[in-house]
Amino acid sequence: MKDSLDRSAWVAAGLTTLAAKGLDAVRVERLAADLNVTKGSFYWHFRDRADLLAMMVEAWRTSATTDIINRVEARAQEPADRLKALFSTVLRADGRLEMAMRDWAARDAAVAAAVAEADDRRVAYVEALFAGVGVPEAEAGARARFAYQALIGHFRMGVGAAEERAREALDLILPLMSRP
Repeated sequence: MKDSLDRSAWVAAGLTTLAAKGLDAVRVERLAADLNVTKGSFYWHFRDRADLLAMMVEAWRTSATTDIINRVEARAQEPADRLKALFSTVLRADGRLEMAMRDWAARDAAVAAAVAEADDRRVAYVEALFAGVGVPEAEAGARARFAYQALIGHFRMGVGAAEERAREALDLILPLMSRP
């Protein structure tokens, strides 16, 4: 019996639960209840929980890295505009899923490798944007790492009330960081 849900609905529910309640809450029974379906629906789409978790990592990697880069690239032509668009986009992000992925990575070597790969790709993208505005190569890498680490720190500290202050700081710091 096939239900009306597809794999992506289960993956999205898993990621939502991961962000809100942590990895231990990502359980077949809980997700089935949240989706208002039976556990049998889950097993129609996945071999087991590990299969779901692997799909969640891939979905996160795509949505939190590839899709953001693609949106920034489509939104702005000049590297300086792309930097601003990128930081504007990521500062508006919730951040809870990013932190949940990092917490999960601390417990699972395969997830740690996926997070490290995402980190490397993100930093390389920011480095290329800094280089594109004329920042020397060695400095572009250092600035990219610093900016990325600041963003992760922003997420770790929590957003909400601090979001407006982060945007104000971005308006002040980004022009300084992107100067050659």
